[in-house]
Amino acid sequence: MTKNKNLILNAIQIDQRIVRMAYEIYENNLGEKHLIMAGVSENGFLFASKMSEALEEISPLKTSVVRVDINKAAPFTDEVQLNDVAEKELEKKSIVLFDDVLNSGKTAAFALKAFLNTNIKKIEVAVMVNRSHKAFPIYAKYKGYELATTINEHVEVILKGKDKGVYLY
Repeated sequence: MTKNKNLILNAIQIDQRIVRMAYEIYENNLGEKHLIMAGVSENGFLFASKMSEALEEISPLKTSVVRVDINKAAPFTDEVQLNDVAEKELEKKSIVLFDDVLNSGKTAAFALKAFLNTNIKKIEVAVMVNRSHKAFPIYAKYKGYELATTINEHVEVILKGKDKGVYLY
């Protein structure tokens, strides 16, 4: 039996939220010259890239986008990897960690491991959808959409292509 997908946010609404969040990030980082946009695996990296473009369009901030590779299904088995950045480039920088959906906070908690051996200035978390099923003390400072769901429901975020949207099923 196939479950019905319910469209929660369409492509235009996603783009509007990215712009709104870009203004929030800029406002909360006015004293910064450079921000690191760290995206978790596939969707988080795409989200971070889109946010980087939006931020550079509306502000004088310079951004760098890095990819945080993590095995979401088994975070204990593989080391969390940072791609496209040297550890030295993170020194005394402010970082925004991006993921598509924040559910329990487990993925974000493991993703933070990649930054713990570096003297960074601060880390903030940004998500497109916050489901609020916290099992870990991770809270998003920037949220595209707050969605109350049951633990059995699934949220899918598609950030490119003809099916771009947020779906609940």
